[in-house]
Amino acid sequence: MAKRGKKYLEAIKLIDKEKAYSLDEAIKKLKEVSKVLQRKFDETVEFIVRLGVDPKYADQMVRGSVVLPHGLGKELKVLVIAQGEKLKEAEEAGADYVGGEELINKIANENWIDFDVVIATPDMMPKMAKLGKILGPRGLMPNPKVGTVTNDVKKAVTEAKKGRVEFKVDKTGNLHVPVGKISFDDEKLKENILAVLDAVLKAKPAGAKGQYIKNAVIKTTMSPAIKLDLTNLQKSLETKAA
Repeated sequence: MAKRGKKYLEAIKLIDKEKAYSLDEAIKKLKEVSKVLQRKFDETVEFIVRLGVDPKYADQMVRGSVVLPHGLGKELKVLVIAQGEKLKEAEEAGADYVGGEELINKIANENWIDFDVVIATPDMMPKMAKLGKILGPRGLMPNPKVGTVTNDVKKAVTEAKKGRVEFKVDKTGNLHVPVGKISFDDEKLKENILAVLDAVLKAKPAGAKGQYIKNAVIKTTMSPAIKLDLTNLQKSLETKAA
């Protein structure tokens, strides 16, 4: 087991491991923990959900995307692979890199990955196939299920720039989703977390049986996790929707 530093050990004392915190309490607690840790960068806040699914079965796979109301707190670099009129549409929408086969070859030959989101039009996907081993492990391969394979290039680029995040359950049944920066005010973090929760609930697969959400926590990149009260989380979402 990794040896924990002095500040981490101090921070963990602030968290009651037996308690499931309300979302408001958890965000405040996370900020207290962050002050003790004194990281020299603006840490990303993560929302982690354990689901009652077995993703090795296709009808229990959970995958989707959501536009965070307050973004991620960083400017995302967007690459669009297209041709014809769609290239101009991508440029006008604010894509950072726009091109066709020449950019596919650049990624394949130079292992170029200076971007955060890849959007492709359907007609370019057969040519994108050779990039699976490069983009796939990094979660960058375009996919129609999360809106990154589309002819509506303008919408896809705009949403990506606003802070659209993708989520996909891992083989252990967990989802790890970034929801902003620790510097965000409490309400912005709360609204981003609830937007992700809403999207995850809507993505519940037909094959999911029993309790869908088993556990949920929030943490920063390098902090201990703070357990969330699932009943409170559901009430917060219902209040927001009302």
